[in-house]
Amino acid sequence: MKIPKLAWMILLAPLISGVLILTACNFSKGTKKDFLTGLSFSYNGFRVRDVLLIDPANKRMTDNKVQINTRIAIAALGIDNYGLQDGKVFPGMMLLVTNKKGTPILKADDLFAGDQGHLPAEASELRGDITIAKPMVAGETYHVKVHIWDKVKAGNELNAETDLVVQ
Repeated sequence: MKIPKLAWMILLAPLISGVLILTACNFSKGTKKDFLTGLSFSYNGFRVRDVLLIDPANKRMTDNKVQINTRIAIAALGIDNYGLQDGKVFPGMMLLVTNKKGTPILKADDLFAGDQGHLPAEASELRGDITIAKPMVAGETYHVKVHIWDKVKAGNELNAETDLVVQ
């Protein structure tokens, strides 16, 4: 039995439309965990290449041990798919460090508060620096949380967290 060309087109139209709609969406969602450092992150809406712990020498850390009186960072790399407003992007970034009781040691509600916006390429890498110093003490473990969001495109967010062992 031969199916007419018009019938094939009618049968395939919904499939082709669905594929086109799915490929046209700029939506991304995922999770990842670095088993060496314990850093885990999840993202929704943004596209993200990686999130890393950065040591005082500005290199990727291979564990979660940090020295007192040093500075480390959590860096989110390759962030894309921001909403645009007048050609600029407006990220938000919360950084929280707590002790084992959950008491905040360092808290920044938005590292970009009052910001005037950035070109998308300038906001593709965001970094939150953490100074390992008093009231932190050697021998204790501290929990770090980072929340990055898009102030223009609701729903775009990235969450990362890890424990730091101070030595």
